[in-house]
Amino acid sequence: MSNTNRTVWSSEDGDLRKKAQAASHAKSLPPQQQTAYLHRESGGRGGKVVSVVKNLVLTEEDLKNLAKRLKQECGSGGTVKDGMIEIQGEHRQRMAEVLQKLGYKVKIAGG
Repeated sequence: MSNTNRTVWSSEDGDLRKKAQAASHAKSLPPQQQTAYLHRESGGRGGKVVSVVKNLVLTEEDLKNLAKRLKQECGSGGTVKDGMIEIQGEHRQRMAEVLQKLGYKVKIAGG
């Protein structure tokens, strides 16, 4: 039996799983209402240090845009993973300055 003739059920609403996921992060909070926590992590990265921004309530798009801005300001690579921004290297001080200019409250944590 070939898989080309499989029966697929559909509804007018489409895939509700995707809509539920989008609704959970539907809107970003303004920077003035948020506190960004900056951590330094090296575990599981072969001893390499990564600066991490946690606890921001942003849409996926806004998170990516903020990560891009931080990467440019720090002159370093990075990524968005599990709702956190990871920037390669020790850049917490520079990241704190950029986030404060954008209106975020900043807490620097970790050693």
